Amino acid sequence: MPIMSTTRAKITNLATPHESVAPAPPDLARTLQSVFDPFGMYTSIFQSQQAWAQHPQEWLHAIDRLAREIGALQVHGLRRMLRLEQEDYIKPAEGDARFDASEWRDNLFYDLLKQQYLLYTRWIGEAVYDTPAMTKHNRRRAAFWVRQWFNALAPTNFFPTNPVAIRKFCESNGESLVEGLKNLSEDQRAGEVQMVDGRSFSVGHNLATTPGSVVFRNELIELIHYAPMSAEVHAVPLLFVPPWINKFYILDLNEKKSMVRFLLKQGFSVFMISWRNPDSSMADATFEDYVLKGVLAAVEAARALCGVPQVHAIGYCLGGTALAALMAWLNREYEGKPGMPIASWTMLASLVDFSRAGEIETFINEEGVRKIEEELARKGYLDGREMSMTFRLLRPNSLIWHYFVHSYLYGEKPPAMDVLYWNTDTTRLPRAMHSFYLRNCYVKNALVQRDGITIGGHSIDLRRINQPLYAVGSDEDHITPWRGTFKTCNLVGGPVRYALSTSGHILGIINPPVSPPKRAYRAGDWKGETDGKEWRGQHQQVPGTWWQDWTRWLAKHCGPLQAPPPVQTEKYPTLCPAPGTYVLEH
Repeated sequence: MPIMSTTRAKITNLATPHESVAPAPPDLARTLQSVFDPFGMYTSIFQSQQAWAQHPQEWLHAIDRLAREIGALQVHGLRRMLRLEQEDYIKPAEGDARFDASEWRDNLFYDLLKQQYLLYTRWIGEAVYDTPAMTKHNRRRAAFWVRQWFNALAPTNFFPTNPVAIRKFCESNGESLVEGLKNLSEDQRAGEVQMVDGRSFSVGHNLATTPGSVVFRNELIELIHYAPMSAEVHAVPLLFVPPWINKFYILDLNEKKSMVRFLLKQGFSVFMISWRNPDSSMADATFEDYVLKGVLAAVEAARALCGVPQVHAIGYCLGGTALAALMAWLNREYEGKPGMPIASWTMLASLVDFSRAGEIETFINEEGVRKIEEELARKGYLDGREMSMTFRLLRPNSLIWHYFVHSYLYGEKPPAMDVLYWNTDTTRLPRAMHSFYLRNCYVKNALVQRDGITIGGHSIDLRRINQPLYAVGSDEDHITPWRGTFKTCNLVGGPVRYALSTSGHILGIINPPVSPPKRAYRAGDWKGETDGKEWRGQHQQVPGTWWQDWTRWLAKHCGPLQAPPPVQTEKYPTLCPAPGTYVLEH
């Protein structure tokens, strides 16, 4: 949906002589917020303060609770001084690695500093989240921004109050701080806190190395057909629809971490969409274009090249959202008719119901969306680095401050990690597509409404989808929360098998089999459970990767084994070797 021009034209007074037209009074507060605080960073906190001021009795109870906690901590400190106490009174949350170093436990000063910080931040966070007479959405937003401020003020982020930084400074005769200043200078030139040493990686050389050919190309996609790695393959080929927020090679990192290579060795024929990295010339590319000119075009090319009536389609993250829209469109297009081109499908960490989108909702309000649309209108696209920073803010301690501390205070060089390199290899998002996606998926949640979205002349309804679905979520996913991914089970008409992996948005999905297993999963057929918690309680966690359960399911839905199709044909010749050219665009 293209963004309308903001140019204002002069309009003549169309009122009759007996009418008067009075302009509506401007909403000054909303105007100021949209300009200076579109995401509610300050406004939400101020609203919390106002609400507490109007409820003095509840505030006194909260203050009393804090006073009792402070008193208990002081007693604990005295007992620590007398060596009568060993355990912390206030412990870091599970997964909080900021205070893992022994100095934070063994040194009394730093131990009490840590516990004071944790006490105050927890109390303030709880107070904000418990604000009376404030909507749940606004409480969550205020609590989110309060956490950002206190995460930034953590004693670990400052040299005088970080014992590890002081120790490294002494051990290195000051070199650690010198190196930290060098790292700071390099990051200033780069315009961001660098997470990875990118010099160690090259797409097509040590990333995305699975052999194959680009066999189709249009203005949106390149289609890669991978060379077979088994004597026979299942009759129904697999087509991956990766997100266009990132590049496809997260699914083909290296020989040990490649989902593509794993599937090829299991006897599947595999196709991969590689999205073009859009610039301002593609500003008018729509969500419908991505669904029909992107996903559907790839489906038709894969069918034609393999000479088969149907494919199995796999959507990851936003690619899964687009795939769900296509599935609904196809079930409308082929309603009562033969020729449905997708036999079954898989959703990997994908949302269709955005009512539980997680903390990303902090940025999704009218003012925030309008601010994003202004940026889209100015450039014609949203820069991938801005999107990346948004997701990093959802996990600031591990994705921002960890690198700040290790790079600037410890003087360490960024690590050479393939997943981190992929994460920083960002893409742009075209204006029309992204505006439509934000407003119709996040703001209106229209994709789950019956006939809520129109694509290719059809109003679509997910409930018309009757093809078998395998859906996957990850229990620590902060981008697509797993209970949100589970909601898909209740919105489609066909049979569903759901798998819940441990870990997060990436490592829960890119989870190859290893011995001993690093992770675990639950998997089972959906039997009408309306809530993910209910389903989870009925399925036992087993060690290993959901990949093994998935390939068993795929084998039942992808037909018998037969000779592999050719990698290329006369109609679909090799345009260039995999990984193609679009993936190399910056």
